[in-house]
Amino acid sequence: MMSEPKKSVRVRMAPSPTGYLHIGGARTTLFNWLFARHSGGTFVLRIEDTDKARSKKEFEEDILNELAWLGLGGDEGVVEDGKQIGE
Repeated sequence: MMSEPKKSVRVRMAPSPTGYLHIGGARTTLFNWLFARHSGGTFVLRIEDTDKARSKKEFEEDILNELAWLGLGGDEGVVEDGKQIGE
């Protein structure tokens, strides 16, 4: 029996900038970030853009600042100043 090739772990967090980061969002981000690190995988951080009517740049900046303060940066997706990295 052939074994399947080992797949790389990829997890993501995509908060919506419709409000400030709350403890639940921070906790979910932490769990995903830790799982990616533990598995040697990739943590993707994106900002959700499906609710443009309620989204605000102020909230996006706050979310990114708070996650940076917690040390939970992404390997791909959004990084400093809203720039993209990775795929």
